[in-house]
Amino acid sequence: MSFAIYPSLNEKTVLITGGAAGIGAELVREFSAQGANVGFLDLNEQASSALKASSELKANTKGRVDYEICDLRDIDAMQGAITALRERLGQFHVLVNNAAHDDRHDWKEVTPAYWDERMATNMRHMFFAIQAVAPDMISAGGGSIVNIGSNSWWEAGGGFPAYATAKSSVHGLSRTMARDLGDHRIRVNTVVPGWIMTQRQKEKWVTPDSIEKHRERQCLPDLIDPMYVARMVLFLASDDAAMCTANNFMVDAGSI
Repeated sequence: MSFAIYPSLNEKTVLITGGAAGIGAELVREFSAQGANVGFLDLNEQASSALKASSELKANTKGRVDYEICDLRDIDAMQGAITALRERLGQFHVLVNNAAHDDRHDWKEVTPAYWDERMATNMRHMFFAIQAVAPDMISAGGGSIVNIGSNSWWEAGGGFPAYATAKSSVHGLSRTMARDLGDHRIRVNTVVPGWIMTQRQKEKWVTPDSIEKHRERQCLPDLIDPMYVARMVLFLASDDAAMCTANNFMVDAGSI
């Protein structure tokens, strides 16, 4: 397959949360290949270091790649990490709020503490990352924020009520921030992945039976690689999407 090059992304500075693995790592690779300077946040030092040092990234990178280790549940630490990356890479033009964990949990066993932790893991940091980088975009005269949602709640998927609730709220965040930031030409959208075949998913949830049932739910027969989520995010971050805001963009192979 041949994919688009977006000249407007060249030399832009991009912040990605949860960038060390899965969809996040693919976002790092794809943005850097476009010539963007990419800073990412993650809790996993080993995975972050391995990604930055990987021969694949080095072979295709046209921009700079750097990272900070932090726990996104600690908002002060996250905003400090963003400041550190800004000092090294420059002001941010694009934010991709990607970090999340779809850990399964039984609704009967959820405690208030666990519920709050799931919100902190899957949702709260998105708003505070926006708060930290929006002034950069205002100063630049515009920017793009992409929040990663999930089609799990659209499908009425069970087994993770706290995760589904957090992810459903991403759409409200995107739409209200699109209104609040629109006068500054800052666009805010939600990308909604279906079941993406990351290594984590393969290790934890994929079985021959689950894959077969999932194929039956999709309109397209192919399983979804993280690359396809990243390609949608690239489009929304680029000037090609200049009139796209406050909307959902599905990457789910027509899952029903």
